[in-house]
Amino acid sequence: LLTLAAGLALRSLFGEVGLFSGSLLAGASIGVIGVLLPSIVKRDFPHKAGAMTGVYTMALCLGAAIAAGSAVPLSQYFDGSWQIGLGFWLIPALIAALFWYPQTREVHGTHRDVYRVRGLLRDPLAWQVTLYMGLQSSLSYIVFGWLPSILIGRGMTPTEAGLLLSGSIIAQVVSALAIPYLATRGKDQRLAIMLVMSLTLTGLFGCLYAPLGGLWGWAILLGIGQGGTFSLALALIVLRSRDSHVAANLSSMAQGFGYTIASTGPFAVGVVHDMTGSWNAIGWIFAVLGIGAMIAGLCAGRALHVQVSSEKV
Repeated sequence: LLTLAAGLALRSLFGEVGLFSGSLLAGASIGVIGVLLPSIVKRDFPHKAGAMTGVYTMALCLGAAIAAGSAVPLSQYFDGSWQIGLGFWLIPALIAALFWYPQTREVHGTHRDVYRVRGLLRDPLAWQVTLYMGLQSSLSYIVFGWLPSILIGRGMTPTEAGLLLSGSIIAQVVSALAIPYLATRGKDQRLAIMLVMSLTLTGLFGCLYAPLGGLWGWAILLGIGQGGTFSLALALIVLRSRDSHVAANLSSMAQGFGYTIASTGPFAVGVVHDMTGSWNAIGWIFAVLGIGAMIAGLCAGRALHVQVSSEKV
């Protein structure tokens, strides 16, 4: 958290060099925090994994919605200073570090066993979790990066497109909290994955092809679906792991490989749009990613654990 705060300060105080280097440092910090959170849930809340995953996923979605909606107003409030608009987010990072500090004092001076986890890269279930994480994240990246442009291309104003995306993100908050909790009430998570992926694809195709008059409904449907897909991807890391050590390693694999896979989606959308000059062909990308995520999710949603060895070093 302190490294994150340092990155945020760096990118707002030292011009273009600080902007890029600080963003790199902040991004790396967020990556480490994201990998560790599922293992902390597994360690501290082993019997409430669904509920706690929903809570912190909801916080992620809410934070993203607030940041996206307030970045420009903050800069405008401070006479158009983008540096202050970016530097403002140093404050919540420091507050989070302050709240986390008591956790570090509790373990200070306490010996912590170190475990080595073997066999994760050879386990099919681990790869199924990773593929689901990557493919559903790719759809999310496409929505965040390209949905406003798609909507503007269909005839909406930039302001209307931005508001619609914000509404979709806000809808994610509700499903991100509720879906993991409900999904852990059944024998496995396959039905929940089928439901949220179906909602996501329906919302995506509605935003791409449906009449403009009903786009708010499709965007809300998309948000409900994507909030559920993301929170379930994180919940699967916890649920498919026997202990917190396995969860930390599976989280690293799923998010490391998964986000690498996810990064190809927005690039593919840009290439297809440049080649065709239209947004209509993007539906094929939505279909391939969505169906792939559904298949991977149905495999990863089975009530199993990854088969690995976890040994104390």
